[in-house]
Amino acid sequence: MRNICFGFGLSLNLSRHLAVALALNFAAPAVAQSQAITYAFDGSFDDATFSIESAILDAGLVIDYVSHTGEMLERTGQDLGREVKIFNAADIFLFCSAVVSRRMMEADPMNVAHCPYSIFVTDREGQVMIGYRRYPDGIMQEVQALLDSLVQDALGD
Repeated sequence: MRNICFGFGLSLNLSRHLAVALALNFAAPAVAQSQAITYAFDGSFDDATFSIESAILDAGLVIDYVSHTGEMLERTGQDLGREVKIFNAADIFLFCSAVVSRRMMEADPMNVAHCPYSIFVTDREGQVMIGYRRYPDGIMQEVQALLDSLVQDALGD
């Protein structure tokens, strides 16, 4: 391919940029799959949301907000003329742990980017899952361990 010059010393080598764009395009699904840790829940969506809410509250944590993401996607899908149903239901529980958060931000104040913590519950065609995002290695693994223990409590394990 050829270079395109935009003036002011800016030019692009299209073959290199095209190759990078294609590589990122094909790599994106693999990366997206590894961004969350999920567990199948043996029960209904309502049972799963009750179980995760109970696990969070039983740990002495306060739920700041519950995002009804499934309802939002359904509503906006209709507004946008989209017919794909992504979830039968999906809720995201947002909460924080003062103890864990303090430790994370003392280690690196920019760990504020990871707050609040969240656990999601989804129902896709009758398959109910509970999960949370993966956190970076290092001290943020303490958050991941907290989230995993809450999910395990909700699963009854």
